[in-house]
Amino acid sequence: MSAPITNVRPDPDKVLVDIVDYVVNYNVDSTLALETARNCLIDTLGCGLEALSYPACTKLLGPIVPGTIVPNGAKVPGTQFQLDPVQAAFNIGAMIRWLDFNDTWLAAEWGHPSDNLGGILATADWLSRNAIASGKKPLTMKDVLIAMVKAHEIQGCIALENSFNKVGLDHVLLVKLASTAVVGQMIGLTRDELINAVSLAFVDGHSLRTYRHAPNTGSRKSWAAGDATSRAVRLALIAKTGEMGYPSVLTAKTWGFYDVLFKGNAFEFQRPYGSYVMENVLFKISFPAEFHAQTAVEAAMTLHGKLKEAGKSVEDIRKITIRTHEAAIRIIDKKGPLNNPADRDHCIQYMIAVPLIHGRLTAADYEDSIAQDPRIDTLRAKMECVEDTQYTKDYHDPDKRSIANALTVEFNDGTRLDEIAVEYPIGHKRRRVDGIPLLVEKFKTNLARRFPQKQQQAILAVSLDQARLEAMPVNEYVDLYVI
Repeated sequence: MSAPITNVRPDPDKVLVDIVDYVVNYNVDSTLALETARNCLIDTLGCGLEALSYPACTKLLGPIVPGTIVPNGAKVPGTQFQLDPVQAAFNIGAMIRWLDFNDTWLAAEWGHPSDNLGGILATADWLSRNAIASGKKPLTMKDVLIAMVKAHEIQGCIALENSFNKVGLDHVLLVKLASTAVVGQMIGLTRDELINAVSLAFVDGHSLRTYRHAPNTGSRKSWAAGDATSRAVRLALIAKTGEMGYPSVLTAKTWGFYDVLFKGNAFEFQRPYGSYVMENVLFKISFPAEFHAQTAVEAAMTLHGKLKEAGKSVEDIRKITIRTHEAAIRIIDKKGPLNNPADRDHCIQYMIAVPLIHGRLTAADYEDSIAQDPRIDTLRAKMECVEDTQYTKDYHDPDKRSIANALTVEFNDGTRLDEIAVEYPIGHKRRRVDGIPLLVEKFKTNLARRFPQKQQQAILAVSLDQARLEAMPVNEYVDLYVI
């Protein structure tokens, strides 16, 4: 006879408790974190505005049922949609992730903590409009920035030591988790309700990485985070009703997350939750390229000029060696045909070939009209990725967090160009002084894609002033983006 299974309900798993106590009790007092959150906010919204130029994105936006009107609903920046907070979170989340051009976090697990803005901004806007309708005070944009810092921290700290991709799970699991925690706090969950909500996020169904890898790479990777952050809002609202949670969702023998989905391993942690992730987040400033290739693209841009100086063309190239880190080889070293833009922006060879040929890499360069240039695939076939173990070590070093790539070009006549190595991309914390002015220019460019001059200036006047932005009601700030 088998041993009886105990049915004594356990105390909540420590991982759940630590997340909730951080969200409820931690005071974000880091000036650097709040300033970086403001830059993250404008860059993320700017990326969403650029995505509105792509019908493949906009076809997914709006209410689930056309014509649905939601009184005091959340507004979707750059559009005229006003939606329930769950669907608004999906809309905003899909927009901001569509072009893979905003901030990134690289560790044992990679991902994009700004994806949480979909749930955060939609919920804050919805709460603010309903508060005003009830004669109460709305949330301020400082509340949004604080929630962003905390969502970044939850997603990023878990990602430091725990690889979900190695067990086939997509990193948007962490978006759902972080968004559930901070959105739950925003809507007023008690501590116990918040623990329930976070447990619901873990017990939920989780996305496979199928859509990010050959031979199935596809556009779901551009809306998966919108799906995750909207699901988080839904789960937080479910917990608000008093729906029960599952205290040992991680550790339960046989049926818990660790045994079912994490090969029996418990999460490991490098550091307690604070404001480290936001302070060290990586911005994509110059190129809409998967982040492990950012420095490779910078090097390729330099080599484009070197080719001209040497009187050579891409037709003269015999071989290109890409000295890189292990994560880049695992994720974006890709041979064979590339079937769509989502395939191309996750191929390091493609992202090197385009700037070598054209001296640029834009979102439009992943479209079929550019990809059909036969020179791109010819160059791709001449490239070889080689791991540099020191680059891999520095990639994981918490004091360096480098994302290094080095390119060597050899010609048919036996000559070669000096290797071009770039250790830290322009969006790295170590290059903030150079990077932030470029990030602001990127934001201005994205505003100009959607709004008339007067509206652009109104948005900029608030968005570039830390104190003024923090004090502004959320609904008033979002209204600036209504077209």
